[in-house]
Amino acid sequence: MTPQQIEKDAAAPSQATVTVIGTGAYTQQITAGRHRLVADEPEPIGGDAGPTPYDLLLAALGSCTSITLRMYADRKGWPLERVRVTLQHSRIHAQDCADCVTIKGWIDHIDRSIELTGDLNDAQRERLMHIADLCPVHQTLTSKVHITTASG
Repeated sequence: MTPQQIEKDAAAPSQATVTVIGTGAYTQQITAGRHRLVADEPEPIGGDAGPTPYDLLLAALGSCTSITLRMYADRKGWPLERVRVTLQHSRIHAQDCADCVTIKGWIDHIDRSIELTGDLNDAQRERLMHIADLCPVHQTLTSKVHITTASG
């Protein structure tokens, strides 16, 4: 699959269905396309049968970042051997965020560390770090998101 085909597929609407599966108080079965995953809350709240919703959110951002960097490096013919993205979610006081618009309450904060392995020069590394912010999930998380809810 070419990077252009992947980008075209990424623009297509995504769908996921989440269902309580009854093995634990909060255990959820997720169907995303033709894939199945499990989500849960850690013990003692849940049964720890799978990652938490925030773990899945971080995994989405990390995998999108890594895929975007791989696609870009491949297209440029750069010697990127490996990408490792480490993420952590926390909540911070708005007053502690110097570059945030929100000034009251709490703000969700994600720390993202990107490790690039390969014989890349400084300019290539700098460009890849810029490209990381262009991954579609990063763009979604840093933009205004509109969610509609319907009962069914």
